[in-house]
Amino acid sequence: MISTLLVANRGEIARRIFRTCAELGIRTVAVHSDADENALHARVADTAVRLPGNTPAETYLRGDLVVKAAVAAGADAVHPGYGFLSENADFARAVLDAGLLWIGPPPAAIEAMASKTRAKELMGIAPLGDVTDADLPVLVKAAAGGGGRGMRIVRRLDELGTALEGARAEAASAFGDGEVFVEPYIERGRHVEVQILADTHGTVWPLGTRDCSLQRRHQKVIEEAPAPGLPEGLVKELYALAVRAARSVAYVGAGTVEFLVAEGRAHFLEMNTRLQVEHPVTEAVSGIDLVAEQLRVAEGHALPLDAPRARGHAIEARLYAEDPARDWAPQTGTLHRLAVPDGVRLDTGYTDGDEIGVHYDAMLAKVVAHAPTRAEALRKLAHALENTTLHGPTTNRDLLVRSLRHEEFTAARMDTGFYERHLTELTAPAPDPHAPLAAALADAHGRSRFRGWRNVPSQPQTKRYLMAGEEHEVHYRHTREGLTADGVRVVHADARLVVLEVDGVRRKFDVSTYGDQVHVNNTALTALPRFPDAKAQLAPGSLLAPMPGTVVRVAEGLEAGSAVEAGQPLLWLEAMKMQHQITAPVTGVLSELRVLVGQQVEPGSLLAVVQAPL
Repeated sequence: MISTLLVANRGEIARRIFRTCAELGIRTVAVHSDADENALHARVADTAVRLPGNTPAETYLRGDLVVKAAVAAGADAVHPGYGFLSENADFARAVLDAGLLWIGPPPAAIEAMASKTRAKELMGIAPLGDVTDADLPVLVKAAAGGGGRGMRIVRRLDELGTALEGARAEAASAFGDGEVFVEPYIERGRHVEVQILADTHGTVWPLGTRDCSLQRRHQKVIEEAPAPGLPEGLVKELYALAVRAARSVAYVGAGTVEFLVAEGRAHFLEMNTRLQVEHPVTEAVSGIDLVAEQLRVAEGHALPLDAPRARGHAIEARLYAEDPARDWAPQTGTLHRLAVPDGVRLDTGYTDGDEIGVHYDAMLAKVVAHAPTRAEALRKLAHALENTTLHGPTTNRDLLVRSLRHEEFTAARMDTGFYERHLTELTAPAPDPHAPLAAALADAHGRSRFRGWRNVPSQPQTKRYLMAGEEHEVHYRHTREGLTADGVRVVHADARLVVLEVDGVRRKFDVSTYGDQVHVNNTALTALPRFPDAKAQLAPGSLLAPMPGTVVRVAEGLEAGSAVEAGQPLLWLEAMKMQHQITAPVTGVLSELRVLVGQQVEPGSLLAVVQAPL
């Protein structure tokens, strides 16, 4: 019996496993980097062990340090979570060699399936060799890991070399393995997967299907179970292929077999030898705790012969600290407030006041809704997200709500190209036009006790805010009757709540202020100074850092005076385990290069200047 479990992961992943351990009476051990010293997962564990350093390569990817931490903390078992070392056979062996129980498949099974190239060979599928124009488009993919890292779509042959180089660098940073391969890219396929659970007694459960077609940068955004609209015959084929893959490597524990489904055919992608981020939707429809089952299987218990039958429909949305309208740029800063309505499941590694840093994945939380039908689950999840209190950096929340209500998704006609086709409409700004006035009235309430009123009407007070990238100026007056605003009746105003009557309809505005950042319901604003700061303008062609990160690469031979072409990659920033290209905005000359490889930059930092010819 397991008494103390170390989770070799962080954030939401570790907290999810700790929750099951608490229910089963198992003590927990967390590991944390220096950047995660005050992270929620480190605070809630029974014991926490420091891994010196900040980056994944220094800390969570150091299997030797994690095993030492488990031994030092008196753990008798190690759960790898999902991500980092979860599909690393050498790490599994090191855990077993230390006399600890490994919560996962045998190392040989991990070795056979964790590499996508070897998994395809096992299933009789060979990757592409010499790529020609006839093979395009193709997908460059990391052999190890997942989560969309180390993946590039190539539509032109002259882009292949850059894609291979970028994918190798990103994969090495995220997984410690830079191996990549090339496969055909299916344009309009659905990403469908089968959850499996296997014990040491020969039983393999196919625990239903999931659809994970809504993806950005090949990383899943919205997942659901069961996958809607699949013919019964295709579902049986998917189950058979998944069970075949598991039995071919004597699999034990929880795993996922992934496919692309196009034109009624299933194309094997890979087998993930771990629990998946999207496992909660399977838990919701199956009624079982997959982490608890992992632990029981590791202890030697047998599964019942028949898998539980699915009940209803479940949908999960991943909340990211990112700006979808700006090429999904990750965001950092303080998460002031996160609260979802009752009736949905929230899995998160953050709580109010936590800092979102640059070293790890940008996911804040997963929100999961379960209902008798798909339509009801969609409505429930969209409503919950729309009414979630989320104060802090920019997130993808509005994108999620619009995606869940998009006719292509509600009709289950989506595929992996959904965001390529619809991103512009899904990210079009739609701020509340009365939010600046509500913010100004709340601010005025906090200062109004120091002000008087006059019998003679005075000039209105003004307040300026930046909202959705545009400046807004609002006007209000202090009178004998209180605050007034032209065209709108002010029913109530205090520092936290403003009630306005607009065209005869009363509307409530909850206002929260954090320095110059103001959140009015779901609209974020920045209070601007009364008088604009007369500061120097940036030179035309200035390239600013879109996010905090580290400069990991500068184009070969690039220096001040180099001729560049519009769209040419100049340098690469790494933030939250993803690499982001900074390209030349125009054809011209690089007049300034302000950064070096290894340099850390803040958002808005000047990276380079490209001057167009006069």
